[in-house]
Amino acid sequence: MSELNGQKLQTLRAQLDQRESQLREEVRAAKEASAARSHPDGVEVEDGAEVGDERVRAGIEHVEMQRDQEELLDIEAARERMADGSYGECIDCLRVIPYERLHAQPTAARCIDCQTRWEKSHPATPRYAS
Repeated sequence: MSELNGQKLQTLRAQLDQRESQLREEVRAAKEASAARSHPDGVEVEDGAEVGDERVRAGIEHVEMQRDQEELLDIEAARERMADGSYGECIDCLRVIPYERLHAQPTAARCIDCQTRWEKSHPATPRYAS
């Protein structure tokens, strides 16, 4: 963690806080939208095309909510690494992750080389891993 001084770490924490707040709002809104659709007083669908459109929308919203929840887990993991002093260290090769990468992706757990290898060996994994 040698590259991360107090100010840089504070900046990264603030980025994580801001993103977490945004994601929690998106998840809350998605849950409310889903509840409104399943409520009997919700919008009534009148024909087959509308039923299909509604299913597609619901599917997309579900996938987006899953992605947001997974990113929230990544934020939690980044905070745990901050707490134990391993934040900014690649979980695979233990090299320092450059500040520029962390600034662009504060949940990054791998250096670019290891992330590239991981993505090539996990092409079908739906969950992104920073």
